Amino acid sequence: MLYRHYLSIIPAALLAGCQSLSLGPSEDTDDTSQSELRTDAAKTAELDASIERKGAGPWGRPFNLGSLEGDGPHETEPKESEDLWERLRDSFSMDLDKDNSRIETQREWYARNQLYFNRTSERAKRYLEYIVSELEARDMPGELALLPIVESAYDPFAYSHGRASGIWQFIPETGRAFGMEQDWWYDGRRDIISSTEGALRYLEQLAERFDGDYELALASYNAGWGRVARAMRANENQGQDTDYWSLSALPQETRQYVPKLIALAQIIEDPQKYGIVLPEMSNEPYFEVVDIGSQMDLAEAAEMAELDVQEIYRLNPGYNRWATSPDGPHRLLVPKDSADTFRSALAEVPPEERISWQNYTVSSGDTLIGIARRFNTTPDVIRESNDIQDQVLREGQDLLIPVAGESGEFYALSEQKRRQARQSSSGNESDQRIDYRVGSGDTLWDIASDHGVSVSELASWNNMAPGDPIRAGDELAIWTSQESASSNSERDGMVRRVGYTVRSGDSLDRIANRFNVGVSDIARWNDVSTSDYLQPGQQLKLYVDIRNSP
Repeated sequence: MLYRHYLSIIPAALLAGCQSLSLGPSEDTDDTSQSELRTDAAKTAELDASIERKGAGPWGRPFNLGSLEGDGPHETEPKESEDLWERLRDSFSMDLDKDNSRIETQREWYARNQLYFNRTSERAKRYLEYIVSELEARDMPGELALLPIVESAYDPFAYSHGRASGIWQFIPETGRAFGMEQDWWYDGRRDIISSTEGALRYLEQLAERFDGDYELALASYNAGWGRVARAMRANENQGQDTDYWSLSALPQETRQYVPKLIALAQIIEDPQKYGIVLPEMSNEPYFEVVDIGSQMDLAEAAEMAELDVQEIYRLNPGYNRWATSPDGPHRLLVPKDSADTFRSALAEVPPEERISWQNYTVSSGDTLIGIARRFNTTPDVIRESNDIQDQVLREGQDLLIPVAGESGEFYALSEQKRRQARQSSSGNESDQRIDYRVGSGDTLWDIASDHGVSVSELASWNNMAPGDPIRAGDELAIWTSQESASSNSERDGMVRRVGYTVRSGDSLDRIANRFNVGVSDIARWNDVSTSDYLQPGQQLKLYVDIRNSP
């Protein structure tokens, strides 16, 4: 049986897809939450030996991360048609004659929304030809080039409440498993080349394990192979078919997932039939990949290429900050028409001049992390730039620090500025915004609870997912009604920080009762465990309501 075949060779579960961002009709949902759809990836203990970041790909096929020069990772045959949509149709290979109520529901929604096609095509024009070329090079179904429409509407900055990011919507764990580095400077899940390579390699592996069935592979991409395996086992035990369309035990999101892709492909196959006009899409590469060899200020890159910096960000959405990552990848995607201009200008500027530097003299009380925050960089960069071997700084020590060449507003599509834009636009006109600086030990749950809002609201206002980590010093926006804000202000006005010296016989419970606060609050404020023993003379900080304290 098919089920026995794939069950014996599939490794621990991984998943990448996220349906929450796509536009389209929704059926009644079951009890399966978005977070539950991702538990298979979170529980992954190890990857199949064929999943490697470099070298040979699965089944002996070379793993190509993309050339650093030229039109992209793969050279393709000359294109007969000037229309990319026609080329895409020629690469379709899935069963598009299939029709049922699930497909029809999705198709009717898309057919009513010409503006959706217009907006999505405008975003996709930068990436679609590259993805089609990658699919052709792997002899994979052309319909998969439409998957980023289902996942993210081709928005490279899309970020879901399930922590999925980029046009292919990888969650952090699966992204790392497929070679997408993620740090303060760079997120490979948004990198067009890295994420496309990872997504196609993942889909290719899933299809191989399902004997070439891309419908089951797509379902696994969305929900995790473990859920698909369990649904197939349930059908097999009841003597029922195990194809995708017969799996009633799949989550509702996954039951809508493949129909959305099929519906999109059917419309693109025959747009006139469904009353859709597809925007013109050039059948030529949009960008070239240029090796820059070192870290580079994106404002400098835009000037060299004679481009708006926002175009640089849209082609290189993996870069979180004002510059490329000091650790690479040392490449930039630039529009094909600007590539030669950029290369010529780049050759005239030595690597050490591609970012700006500022001298800083260490003052008493300075720390590496504090200085890094002040200059929008990281402690590691300061250490490496100044050959600092440890965390110790000396008063009067001179440091050389890389800094942005333009003001912060210039980098409007950096992660920080995108978050600030979301923070400013989230509230209603009648709401009041509170700017909150994260303190040591704070969690999203604590902050939300203290201000009478939900964690999901707080995360959404700040362009985050509920599970995202926060760091001391982060700035969060909290939107509350006038009445709620007044209540919070009154309450905060009665709370004072108190220093307390532990006495003999004291315990966290006894101190909490005395000051009418929680044991967990004291532990959080002082970065101790609730099971820790207190020592006489130990200093604690407490935040107490002066109306209820001794």
